[in-house]
Amino acid sequence: MSLYPSLEDMQVGKILHSQSAAVANAAATQQQYQTNRNHEPPPAYTMNPYPQLNDLPTGPVLTSGKEAMKEKAEFYYPDLADYMGLELSREVIAANMPEYLNRGGHVSLYQSESLPMTVVNNASMVAPISGGSVGLQRGQVTNGIRELVLCKGSDKKVGLRAQSINNGVFVALVVKNSPAAMAGLRFGDQILQINGTLVAGFSVDDVHKLLKKSDKNNISLVVRDRPFERAVTLHKDSAGHLGFQFNNGKITSIVQGSSAARNGLLIDHQILEINGQNVIGVKDKEITQLINEGGTIITLTIIPCIIYDVMMKKLPTSFIRSKMDHSVPDF
Repeated sequence: MSLYPSLEDMQVGKILHSQSAAVANAAATQQQYQTNRNHEPPPAYTMNPYPQLNDLPTGPVLTSGKEAMKEKAEFYYPDLADYMGLELSREVIAANMPEYLNRGGHVSLYQSESLPMTVVNNASMVAPISGGSVGLQRGQVTNGIRELVLCKGSDKKVGLRAQSINNGVFVALVVKNSPAAMAGLRFGDQILQINGTLVAGFSVDDVHKLLKKSDKNNISLVVRDRPFERAVTLHKDSAGHLGFQFNNGKITSIVQGSSAARNGLLIDHQILEINGQNVIGVKDKEITQLINEGGTIITLTIIPCIIYDVMMKKLPTSFIRSKMDHSVPDF
């Protein structure tokens, strides 16, 4: 099953795959025609003002360049090794332009496998129009499990605040320029294990004590990537709008027929990231600026407000704004 980051990608992807299937069928017909021709006596040709077209498969005798061009038009994507008389063997193409080799080992001018793709949870995500988006790559939410190794900074801290929800332990704050930030920890990551100790059911105080007692170096954390969050990729319209409104980072309304509506954005969700950059505690004016300057394709990372409010209930807004890591993440 194909995965697409946005409805727009799916629509374009279906069109491209339909075109690919049509071209593949035409190429197969051409190949069969060439095979059959190789077992027949060579046809007689009259003088042709377009000698480079002599290799084209034909049924009737080519009597003029005009008819030759008509014959050529029936085969939209000829094999590259025979295309317009180019002296390119399959070996040369394989060594220098392997992207033109299809699965059958033949060479085609149309490469159906060239759609931009990313990998999410070991599944292929087809992104024909979002594939070049930096935000799509930075803002992916995989829900996968990874291990991080931290150390303590000069303040003898790793730089995170945790919160307990439903017997799980979640990252509620990552301090900028801290070891936790440099290791790639993100808001909403679920901490599963610290130095080999499972922390399910631990209180926040128990988790902080465990970190405090850890050695200065080689602190091992096993985390699940943001299980309560999801990423939504949107495309701006001709006016540069995505189709939603927000207040204090909370999505309050969706415009009917917009990209936000088409891609399933919901109200009562908190915006956590714009193109992978954390915006928790950032003023709405600055969030709007990030969206305006983020290009035509924007990936939002969101979380239900009911969960966000629980995670943030003990953290003052001023503390979040001054401490939260708002740096642009690496790929």
